[in-house]
Amino acid sequence: MNTFGHILRLTTFGESHGPALGGVIDGFPAGVAVDMDFVRAELARRRPGQSALTTPRREADSVEILSGVFEGRTTGCPIGFIVRNENQHSADYDNLRDVFRPSHADYTYQARYGLRDHRGGGRSSARETVARCVGGALAKLALRPLGISVAAYTSQVGPIALSPDYRRYDLTLTETNPVRCPDPEAAEAMARLIADVKSRGDTVGGVVTGLIRGCPPGLGAPVFAKLHADLGAAMLSINAAKGFEYGAGFAGAEKCGSELNDEFYTGTDGRIHTRTNHSGGIQGGISNGEDVYFRVAFKPVATLLRNQATVDAAGRPATVHARGRHDPCVLPRAVPIVEAMAALTVLDHVLLARTVRI
Repeated sequence: MNTFGHILRLTTFGESHGPALGGVIDGFPAGVAVDMDFVRAELARRRPGQSALTTPRREADSVEILSGVFEGRTTGCPIGFIVRNENQHSADYDNLRDVFRPSHADYTYQARYGLRDHRGGGRSSARETVARCVGGALAKLALRPLGISVAAYTSQVGPIALSPDYRRYDLTLTETNPVRCPDPEAAEAMARLIADVKSRGDTVGGVVTGLIRGCPPGLGAPVFAKLHADLGAAMLSINAAKGFEYGAGFAGAEKCGSELNDEFYTGTDGRIHTRTNHSGGIQGGISNGEDVYFRVAFKPVATLLRNQATVDAAGRPATVHARGRHDPCVLPRAVPIVEAMAALTVLDHVLLARTVRI
């Protein structure tokens, strides 16, 4: 499947070393003002080559809108767009044509399709996520008038971890350092760790925390379109994502119901709230109006710039030593991708809720 969403549907296409990547967004509401400077800024947050902690591949990631926007506003028709590839070094992957990188998609892609594009991973490359960031930027613009905002930040790299309580941090500091961590001291330690593993031809993983504010009560469904289930599917579709939890998550399994239940009260604004938010803003698969917060675990990048034992396409023992330009840690560039997928998911559920209430 190359299409994401229920009513709001994003279909992406293209490969890492093809001429371009792109997408088609269908079901997008009409009349949304499109701020192209904002879209370009969102793409710049994801693009390669933005710091010494990311892949040195240089791509402008300039998006061309082909349809669905007229005089600066969406028309309600499909929004087509492309982002051209300009800086591929396909020869860097010649030695990977007939061998499988450990823990990469090489073998499984070959097993599924009977062939594969070995250049940068082809369709399984994280470069595919550039299309998601375009869709996510447009979704954020549609959510703005509704008072819904989406943010994410690096909350862990290797063993260096922030408190799980996002309220302890000033999230306006997230973009002030290349790690995208709102704690400056932790960010420096994370940057040193990433630089160290990079110098050894190794990689390191971590966690991105996501936050949705202003989400109204009533988004989601009680069975197969639970808001948290769709958020989880969105996050786990991102390259290198290995785990998803929301609210108290796995830590809540250690507690009693009396410790974890979120008691209701009526606030001075006349609305119903919860005194705590262990539920992560979602109960019974439906948003309750509190902040929706979640965490996504990312594994270390599978491509190492060092020798690894493997097999070739014939099953014979082989040694692989990857060349080329690769991220030593996906976390800094995963932050805007997590935001994009969250924005697409929430906007999709806003549109779903509107159809139910007609």
